[in-house]
Amino acid sequence: MSVSDGRTPGFLAHREGDSVAVAVVDLPAGPADGGYLHGSGSLKVELVEPVPLGHKFALRDIEAGADVVEYGARVAIATKGIRKGEHVHVHNVRSARWQHSIVS
Repeated sequence: MSVSDGRTPGFLAHREGDSVAVAVVDLPAGPADGGYLHGSGSLKVELVEPVPLGHKFALRDIEAGADVVEYGARVAIATKGIRKGEHVHVHNVRSARWQHSIVS
């Protein structure tokens, strides 16, 4: 589903190739449908846990130390492995903006 098809998606990815998407409603664990802001087609993801409105989740598996891509750009670095459909937040990423900062 694209954003322009008239249906309300449960989540949006900004660009094709992004590794995360953003929930536009509170999403329960289980199947979720979404689309792209810049791109075509629809996305279906099996969420492994609930994802609150405005939070991100992984569209594919992300290895520890790998870049997290949103808007077609690196926005964070995974601090541990993240499974497809898993909530992406401060517990498993850190900002790429301060990539040389100390991680505790």
